[in-house]
Amino acid sequence: MKKVLLSILFLASLSINAQQYSDYLGAGNSNGIKVTSSSSQTRTNWTESASGKNTINGNGLDGRLLETSRFLAQTTFGTDLEYIKTVAEGTFEDWIDAQFDTDSESLGEQVQSVYDQAKSMYVANGGIADDYFGPYSLHFNYAWWQANIGNEDLLRQRVALALSEFIIISSESALGDYGVGLGDYYDVLKDNAFGNYRDLLLDMTLHPMMGGYLSHYNNPRSFPDENIHPDENFAREIMQLFTIGLYEMNQDGTYPLDVNGDRIPTYDNDDIKEFAKIFTGLGPAEVIDNPWGVTARFGAGFYFAVKDVPMKMYDEWHQPGSKSLLNDFVVPSGQSGMKDIEDAIDNLFNHPNVAPFVATRLIQQLVKSNPSPAYVSRVSQAFNNTNGVRGDMKAVIKTILLDAEARNCSWIDNPSNGKLIEPMLRYFNVTRQLDLDSEDDIYWNVGWNFFNATRQLPLASPSVFNFYPPDYVPNADFTDANLVGPEFKIHNSASAIAFVNEVDYWTYPQYYSVLNTWELGIEDVSLDFEGLKYYAKDSEVLINQLDKLFTRGQLSNETKLLMRQAIDGLTASNVGNEYEQYRVKMALYLILVSPDYAILR
Repeated sequence: MKKVLLSILFLASLSINAQQYSDYLGAGNSNGIKVTSSSSQTRTNWTESASGKNTINGNGLDGRLLETSRFLAQTTFGTDLEYIKTVAEGTFEDWIDAQFDTDSESLGEQVQSVYDQAKSMYVANGGIADDYFGPYSLHFNYAWWQANIGNEDLLRQRVALALSEFIIISSESALGDYGVGLGDYYDVLKDNAFGNYRDLLLDMTLHPMMGGYLSHYNNPRSFPDENIHPDENFAREIMQLFTIGLYEMNQDGTYPLDVNGDRIPTYDNDDIKEFAKIFTGLGPAEVIDNPWGVTARFGAGFYFAVKDVPMKMYDEWHQPGSKSLLNDFVVPSGQSGMKDIEDAIDNLFNHPNVAPFVATRLIQQLVKSNPSPAYVSRVSQAFNNTNGVRGDMKAVIKTILLDAEARNCSWIDNPSNGKLIEPMLRYFNVTRQLDLDSEDDIYWNVGWNFFNATRQLPLASPSVFNFYPPDYVPNADFTDANLVGPEFKIHNSASAIAFVNEVDYWTYPQYYSVLNTWELGIEDVSLDFEGLKYYAKDSEVLINQLDKLFTRGQLSNETKLLMRQAIDGLTASNVGNEYEQYRVKMALYLILVSPDYAILR
């Protein structure tokens, strides 16, 4: 009987190699086939059993589950195993479409709500209301974590974070004092994540937090006699970092060269000066209540501006005259300041570099550091024209995530494939893929221990150039292979050891917290290991469960062996009756510090 069965499976595998089928044995196509076996295996203290019929019906094969785990590692901050199983039952495209239709709460409003709640706690514990500062970056952190634990808008949040890493403002500046503004700017990214890139460019241009960060808030027209000229900061960065980059690109992301073999600049200093004229005259649309009589006018200090209302154009402070922009486009003299801005946004949005620029940035964030030119070209095509629309972010995202280079297993072992997962994403995974021990469903997290260890949190990059540059080359091996490794810029002896120490705290036998607050009356949140203790009776079973969650079925044999040896060394005889708990923590520690987890392929 075994010989016959092996022959059937061998013939089926030959057919699979020759052509893709879905009706082979092992794919669920076992109707009408009777399997006779000597017994079904059961084990003491396990509810599962091994049935003879499962040898041909495909039950118990994890291929689809692991494929789905990998897909969700690219599209979310992490999910538990039950969610992975649910998504595995449908198509990835259907899941993406459902995510496009999922509602998402305003983070700016959540920041205010969290602040009000925290202030009430502070007062209830004897504090004076006027002494409680905020809302500031602390409350943004609280709200961000609360919004991203147990939420359903998984893809939107993941894309918003990706956008935040190249259309940047940072709380590591004076902006850190304005929590609602940080939340509202994140809403601009989140709300436009499935919209149109042109709208995103305009909305972020007019946002007061961007105006304060890149200094086009209260940016005046020229007064040559007083040596006053328009600030050029935003004009430079909207070109270099948000739209077209430094050099002309082909649609596949490669660079055309001039007659000397050099890359061709997309703009020069004269272009920066012309764009700087465009972004003048913007000031506060509204101001906060204040005892000094400051009203909404050009020149009102940034402190007074309401940070969640778009800036207003004050035409008398806008640079008059025509402006010569890119590709010989001239903004005519005599129109309003807002029309100048609209024209400039259109000039940038329609530049041929924008499609490969955005395609490359988002692929690097979501899928891999070194997309092939063909992959970039396919995404660029979706950006340039999907059903007659340019800049359709839904089309761009779907193309990125469903492309063969993102989905086909044949790419996994390609030397150009994969990316280092940045520390904060590995942190998010832990808090979303494992149970959390919280009785009141409050998941506020100040995050500063982790930030001090890794220098990473949402909207907290050290500069407008992000935590790391997209073209960073770590060493000579990367240079020789013509590859980049952006996230390796922040991977060094200090940050690597610091992340290991953080994992040690989270998995320490005494239940160290994974989420921390500073508010009176709120307990810190620890990981809950109870759900995994069931699998800890067998080291192989436990390792396989964690492999599905954290390493997408790609845990190496070397790491498995090290984990198995460490886990099997923890028994009731040497650590007591709670040995399963120690086994879980040891397994988690080892997998979370492994290179298998750190690299997404």
